[in-house]
This record gives sequence, C-alpha cells and structure tokens, in this order.
Amino acid sequence: MKSEISLFAPADASADRPLAVTLLLLPDSSMMSLASTLDPLRAANRVARRPLFSWRIVTPDGAPARLTCGVPVPAEGRLERDLEGDALIVVAGFNQERHVDKDALARLRAAARRFRALGGVEAGTWLLARAGLLDGHAATTHWEDLEDFAARFPEVNVLPDRFVVDGRVFTAGGASPSFDLMLHLIRRRFGYPLALEVASIFIYDEAHAANDAQPLISLGRLAGHEPRIAAAIRLMEQHLDGPLTTAAIARRLKISVRTLEQLFKQALGMGPGSYYLRLRLQAARRLLLDTRLSMQVIAVRCGFGSHSAFSRVFRQHFAMSPSAYRRANAF
Repeated sequence: MKSEISLFAPADASADRPLAVTLLLLPDSSMMSLASTLDPLRAANRVARRPLFSWRIVTPDGAPARLTCGVPVPAEGRLERDLEGDALIVVAGFNQERHVDKDALARLRAAARRFRALGGVEAGTWLLARAGLLDGHAATTHWEDLEDFAARFPEVNVLPDRFVVDGRVFTAGGASPSFDLMLHLIRRRFGYPLALEVASIFIYDEAHAANDAQPLISLGRLAGHEPRIAAAIRLMEQHLDGPLTTAAIARRLKISVRTLEQLFKQALGMGPGSYYLRLRLQAARRLLLDTRLSMQVIAVRCGFGSHSAFSRVFRQHFAMSPSAYRRANAF
C-alpha cells in the first residue's frame, strides 16, 4: 500500500518524478468534468516547464469512453487490480451503475489500496461510495444528487461543498468545482504563484472556496484573503508595459513599502518586485509561444527598455535567449 502522506502538502523539493495520476473515466461523463480535472495539470507542467504531473486514462473495460457530447475518449488500458500510482481519480456522469458491475467494483477496491489518494469527480463519488471507499469520510457530489447520495450511503458524511478533501480522499461536485480542486492541489503542492498562472491561462477569475456551497483559489480567493495583495497584482497586470515601482504601488494602496513587502512574502513567498518580474516574464513567455511578434515588440509590451535588456533578464530566468526558447518550446 502506498504511503498516505497527503497530496495536498508542499512537494518535496528533492522530488525528481512527477505526481502519477490515473483517471478512471466512465462512459456518459461530461467532457467539461474531464477537462477541468486534466487540463490544469497539463497547464501546470507547461508553466513550470517540467513534468509536475503525469497521467493516464483507463476505463472499466479498456474500450474508449463515449462522453455525453458523443466524443469517444481512447483509453490506455482497463481498470485492473494491479494499477498503482499517487492518485486514482474517478470521473463519471450519467448511468454510472450501468457502466460498472460487481467485478469492476472489486477491481476498483483492489486497485485503490495501491494509490496514495482517491478522488471522485461528479458521479465518480458514487462509484467510490459503492465500492465502500468513502465509509467514514466526508465527501460531496453534484448538488442535484446530494439528498439521494446521503440516503444511499449513510456512512458517508455528505457535505454540500464545492469540493472536499478528507485525508486521502477528495471529491468534487462537477466541472467547475473540479477546476477549483485541481488549482487547490497545485497551490498546496507548488505555491500560490504557479496556481495563479495556471488560472490565468484559462482566464479563470472566480472566487470560490472549498466550502462554498454549490449553485478559489485564483485571484478572487486571494482577494478575499488579502485584498491589498490582489489590488497590487491588478496594478501590476495593468502596467506590464510600464512597470510601477514598489513605492508607487504602495502609495496607491495607501500602505508602506515595508508592509507591502511583508504581505507578499507571507502570502506568495517572494517580494513584490520579484513577483512583478515573474509576471512580466510569464507574459513574455506566453507571447513567445503563442504569437509571432518580434522580440522588440514583446520586450516593449512586457516593460523592458530594450531587446537586449529583455534578452539578458530572460536568459537569467530561463537559461536561454528568448529566440532560442521560442524555437525549443513551441507547442
């Protein structure tokens, strides 16, 4: 059995392998639930420029899973008793009982013992509960099914939250809460700055906590936790091409430079100047990869006085020139 050290703890800096995730995908699942689970991990790898996560998709019988939109998703294999890894996440939607019989449930129970953590997305929570893997745990599922789920599984502490993390078990109510959950995982393991950048890739700017009732982490959550930091980051975003000094930002927020520096260090683990530079370099990186703008134009848009200054700072942070980075990392 794998160690039950929480996935939602800071990653060991010496770790030299990605977190291994297996997704058990059922037919009649939502494409949005699958994407909200998988794409934040993919984006984290891209932003970090190294594999923080690896993943594979399996299905109960190894056949492609046809989603509710009609798109078939190929599988790398079927659910087997000897699967193992760091996290096993079950993604399910309609008709989960029809798609998983007693034999598949037995295979799921056996495989679950070989993973550090178990996750359920939307109706995936039902499957975990049917296998007896949620007994004594707190969990959630889609809001439409909360009452039925609580009646069916009285040994589970059912919560109406967007997502729930209880020991080695984590569950989410649907597509958007799954995105919140994955950002939570990224933030806890690798820090707030990376989670903010991943959220920004998807232009995700909602404010949802785990225990918000169904109807994050992103900048909206940070705004609720410390609005002065959120306001400072908004100012930075608005002035990428003409960076403000730390003193100028502090004046606009009506706080001292020392207070601003302490707030950033406490919440993000770096000073405002370092975060501002990171923000500008990440903007430059996206322009390098996603556009064909010239180096001079990118330098100006991201607040560097010249192409040479941009190239020098970029090389210090990414160990190669902007033009070499574009050639080597184009997707």
